[in-house]
Amino acid sequence: MSRGHEPLGLLQHATAPGSSSFTDFLSSASPQLLPGPSSREAGELAPHGTTIVSAVFDSGVVMAGDRRATAGNLIAQRDIEKVFATDDYSVVGIAGTAGLAIEIVRLYQVELEHYEKIEGTQLTLDGKANRLATMIRGNLAQAMQGLAVVPLFAGFDLDAPDQRTAGRIYSFDVAGGRYPELYYESIGSGSLFARGSLKKLWRPAMSREQIIRVVVEALYDAADDDSATGGPDLGRRIFPVVRIVTAAGAVRVGDDELTTVVEAIISDRSSNPGS
Repeated sequence: MSRGHEPLGLLQHATAPGSSSFTDFLSSASPQLLPGPSSREAGELAPHGTTIVSAVFDSGVVMAGDRRATAGNLIAQRDIEKVFATDDYSVVGIAGTAGLAIEIVRLYQVELEHYEKIEGTQLTLDGKANRLATMIRGNLAQAMQGLAVVPLFAGFDLDAPDQRTAGRIYSFDVAGGRYPELYYESIGSGSLFARGSLKKLWRPAMSREQIIRVVVEALYDAADDDSATGGPDLGRRIFPVVRIVTAAGAVRVGDDELTTVVEAIISDRSSNPGS
């Protein structure tokens, strides 16, 4: 191979000085690898993710998502995962075109890891939200064609002066607008019902156990009124994905703990089904 005549390709892009953004690198080196609508999504009714909820509590922030994906009036998948850890101290939940949204989340995870390797430090929580907003803005053309992706982002702010108020939540619109939220937020088709539930159940300085009950109950309420939102399924052992972010990092709540929470909710509702 004649060195000096052959192009360096990806190595040239990777070692060139400039942006620490992996998305920028990929757009110049291999733009075909960026998230975009697949032929299936473009030609058929793409599965959609539905309801995500998030709330702050005394040690950080929690995010939960139901497991149903719909394609029109059909259930496309009963156990899809819509809440992901993006790094050690942040999580993201997705609503909208499921396949495209998951691709964007995977790219975003690499984006944060790439930044940390290049710069030698993590982005601030606000910086992470800004970077996600830029990626969502890059999907605007697809959103205008009906392939919208709307995330909900939350994390633990390591720079907060008081760890009891370090949980942060950010919502977005399809144009990449970024909006800090107070206390709690919900997105997706069942968000109206979930937000109403959160409004009644959320209290300041709730414990870990209390906040898990609140977000699972909010999804239960959403599923009660929104056919696109899937409720807990004890028979199939399909429970919401619940992730908690504290000073210790981001962790997923186990199904054994969620089983106890769901059974308690169903028992309480059975004694007063109209509540």
